[in-house]
Amino acid sequence: MPSLLAVYAHPDDESLSSGGVLARNAASGGRTGVVTATWTEGTHRAAELAEAVRLLGASEKPRLLGYADSRVPASAPGSPRLCEAPLDEAVGRLVAHIREFRPEIVLTHDGYGGVTGHEDHVRTHRLTVLAVQAAGYERLYPEAGAPWQPRALYLASHPHSAVRPLAELGLPTDDLRTVPDDRITTTVDVRPWLPQKWAAISAHRSEAERGAAPGLLAALREELRDRILGTEWYIRQDLITGGEETELTVRRVPS
Repeated sequence: MPSLLAVYAHPDDESLSSGGVLARNAASGGRTGVVTATWTEGTHRAAELAEAVRLLGASEKPRLLGYADSRVPASAPGSPRLCEAPLDEAVGRLVAHIREFRPEIVLTHDGYGGVTGHEDHVRTHRLTVLAVQAAGYERLYPEAGAPWQPRALYLASHPHSAVRPLAELGLPTDDLRTVPDDRITTTVDVRPWLPQKWAAISAHRSEAERGAAPGLLAALREELRDRILGTEWYIRQDLITGGEETELTVRRVPS
């Protein structure tokens, strides 16, 4: 199994976007980790994140870049909001985690920042795309450790054809950021790992209480919720020649 590192903007993004893939990789013995760009140790959402990552079976506690959520400055007192932090500094912080963890595969948001287009998601996508390349160059960020080049980057996305069930969440589907179906390279059936994925999403209790995605999902009947969460879509980008030999080793949705 490949070593797998997920890089997402906020606590709960890892479970909502890639919880099934993370649970499957961990259950199959692959080293599995999570980097979260916002919130800091000692905050309630960092504690919820740690519980979610444990439920997914990750190899270690989540790593935090330490920036503030753009909409919640108190998420990282004394630190800049992620969208206002110098990009070079943020890339360097992530490079250090990549070089220490040494993942073969990295997961993150797509260029839209997922269906919501949240500004922190978009920023995390951009810094991750830069960091996975910079991590392999020995003269870039030499203070961040020995170079390490991941083999592939997977961008969590959502195809046009799968947007209809999201209307059940009360989301305005005309505003959702989805991609043409032919842009999707990897469609993953994660139904066997839905118990772990849903438990991890539910661990983000404060988000459920304020009516964010975990709460909207909890209000749905189980059959519909499972239909929304049972498939994960990715756009694969190879980072080295032969990177296609390293794949997400999970079952595909039958065509």
